[in-house]
Amino acid sequence: MSSTSEPLQLPADAGWQRDAKVIGIVATAHFVSHVYIMLLPPIFLLVKDHFGVGYTEIALALTAYNVMSALLQTPAGFLVDKIGARIMLTSGLILSGIAICISALVPGYWAFLIGYALLGIANTVYHPADYSILSATIDGKRMGKAFSIHTFAGYLGSGVTPAMVVTAVAIWGWNGGFLVAAVLSFAAAVLLTVTGSVLPRAPRKAAAAARIDDGKVGWNLLLSGPILRNLLFFFCLAMANGGIQTFAVVSLAAIHGTSAEVANIGLSGFLLFSAAGVLLGGIIADRTPHHERVAAVGFACTSTMAVLLGWVDMPAAILIFVMSLGGLLNGMIQPSRDMMVRAVTPPGSFGKVFGFVTTGFNLGGMVAPLTYAWLMDHGQPQAIYIIVVLFILLALVTCMTRRKPGSVPSWTR
Repeated sequence: MSSTSEPLQLPADAGWQRDAKVIGIVATAHFVSHVYIMLLPPIFLLVKDHFGVGYTEIALALTAYNVMSALLQTPAGFLVDKIGARIMLTSGLILSGIAICISALVPGYWAFLIGYALLGIANTVYHPADYSILSATIDGKRMGKAFSIHTFAGYLGSGVTPAMVVTAVAIWGWNGGFLVAAVLSFAAAVLLTVTGSVLPRAPRKAAAAARIDDGKVGWNLLLSGPILRNLLFFFCLAMANGGIQTFAVVSLAAIHGTSAEVANIGLSGFLLFSAAGVLLGGIIADRTPHHERVAAVGFACTSTMAVLLGWVDMPAAILIFVMSLGGLLNGMIQPSRDMMVRAVTPPGSFGKVFGFVTTGFNLGGMVAPLTYAWLMDHGQPQAIYIIVVLFILLALVTCMTRRKPGSVPSWTR
C-alpha cells in the first residue's frame, strides 16, 4: 500500500529508532488529550453539585467542547498540511493546559463552560497533527502497529484517568484534580519542544502544494463518498462509546443499583482492555487487508456487552469481566478503522482528511452527552443502551458496505 502523505524532509536519524522516537512523542501527546476527554465523567456528580445544576448543564460543557472541535478541526487539518504538524501540536498542548486552568480556577459555571470551549479548540490539533506525522515518517510495513500504539496511548490515558482523578480529588478537591491534568499538558509541550527535532518539517514545495490543494480539489476530496462514509462511521462510534464511557457509572446505578466503586472499576476495565485490544488490532491490521471483517467481529461483541449492561443485573465480578472483554474487542477495531481511512486518502492530504473524518467524533460528542443526560434526567437510563446498540449496528453496516479502494475517486474527475 502506498503512503498517503507526501514525503517530507526528515532528520538524518532514519529507520526503526527514528520511528520509535516519533511514535513515542506523538503517543505522549495523544495520551494527554485523552486524559482531558475522561477528566469530567468520573466526577460528574461532584461537579454538578458544586455548581448546583443538573446533569444537562454539566453535559453542556462536553457539548461546547465538541462543538468547537467540530467547527475547527477541519480548518486545523488544513493548517497542519500548510505550516507543519509540530507547531500545531505544541500549540494545542499549551492551550489545553490554559483552558483547563480556567475551568478549575475561575469561579462560576460560565467560566467552567468557557474553559471547556477553549479545550475543544485545543483538541482540534491532535488527530490531524498526529496522523500527519505518523503517515509522513513511519515505514509502511509498521504503519498498522504505529497507528495501534498511538491509539493505545489514547486509550491508556482514558483508562488511567478515572483512578487518577478520583485520587487527586480526594486530596485536593475537583479543582486540584483538574490542575493535575493541566500540569501533564504543559509537561508534554515541554517534551515536544525539547525532543521534537526528530519530527518532520514540511518543505516549501509541499506547503505550496497544500495551498493549491486547499481549494476546490481539497474540498471535493472531503465531500466525496468514501470520505463522507468514514465521517458517518466515526459519528456512530462516538455515539456508541459516548453512552458507555460517559454514562455507564450513573446509568448502572439507576438501573441495577450498582455502586459507583464497582461501576468505575468496570469502566476502567473497559478502557484499559480497550487499550490492550488496540495493540492486538495493530498486529492484525498489518496482516490482513480485510479491515471491515475485523470491525464486524468487534462490533458484534460490543453490542452484546451493551445489551447485558442494560438488561442483566450481574454480580460485580461478572460485570467487570463483561466490560473488560467488551473493551478488549472494542479496542481491536481501532487500527482497522484508521487503515480504512488511510486506504481512501490521496498523497499529501492526510492532515485534512483525518481532521475532517474525526470531526465525526465531535459531532457525536455534541449530540451524545445531551441526549444521554436528558434520558437520565427523565428517568430513562435503560434507553441509553438501546441507542448505543443501534449506533453500533449502524457503524457495522457502514463499514461492511463501504466501497473498496481501487476505483477512481470522485475528486479526480
